[in-house]
Amino acid sequence: MSRSLQGVLLQLVALALFVTMDALLKVLVASHAVPQLMFVRFVFHTLLVMAALKLLTSKVPFRSRAPGLQTLRSLCLATANAALSVALIHIPLADATAVAFAAPVLTVALAAVWLGEKVSPRRWLGCAIGFAGVLVALRPPFLTGEALHWAMLLPLVTAVANTVYQLLTRKLAAVDEPHTTFVHTSIAAAVVTGLAQPFVWETPAAADWPLFAALGLLGGAGHCLLVLAFARAPASVLAPMSYTQLLWAGLAGVLVFGDWPDGWTALGAGIIAAGGILVALPERRPR
Repeated sequence: MSRSLQGVLLQLVALALFVTMDALLKVLVASHAVPQLMFVRFVFHTLLVMAALKLLTSKVPFRSRAPGLQTLRSLCLATANAALSVALIHIPLADATAVAFAAPVLTVALAAVWLGEKVSPRRWLGCAIGFAGVLVALRPPFLTGEALHWAMLLPLVTAVANTVYQLLTRKLAAVDEPHTTFVHTSIAAAVVTGLAQPFVWETPAAADWPLFAALGLLGGAGHCLLVLAFARAPASVLAPMSYTQLLWAGLAGVLVFGDWPDGWTALGAGIIAAGGILVALPERRPR
């Protein structure tokens, strides 16, 4: 199995974990403050990753060759999670996920500009199609004649933050060992969200603690797999695979919340997926 294929498979598993985490998050934001949920999620994430590394490798590698980039990457994760968490209070999971899929489009484009990865004209066309799908999923007034719900803009913040996060993951793969990036993924995010706890903390019921721990476990495992994926495959190859998350988010929305995607969401997701497939098709090798 090629390293690129390994990276794709690792990312697909990570995406399934992220959708499960987002569904659980949507359940919890109905009764808990977003900063509190983020804090416990990142604390459990950090503790679980450290415990796993200590158990499996007998060490926890804190020292990074690029601590500034590691901190920035962690803060991007916090920003993405904060925007999505607030959005999920107001809009369905499938809608938020569809709009947030500006991220793979941005990732492919910025991978060419920032990381110097080669992107063919066909993949640029796929990016353009994907971005058009994101615009449709946003339900702009010039298409629907209805006012745009302000919460629909928050997944765009998530998309931008996730784009920088993924590109930093790829960049750090050439600087630090994956285990070091595992450790740093949630540390800065936990510190920043911890600053808000004196203003929002409410003691959870005993039954909520396993759910909080599950947020950390799903997030920690997903991001560890994502680091391994970006260490094996280029960002421009992995980004289109993110479109599979649209299917799982739609399914979770129906099964867990009874939210059936409306016509605009379905149309936008279909256009996004078409663009993703165009980008994901392998390049022809010269004979």
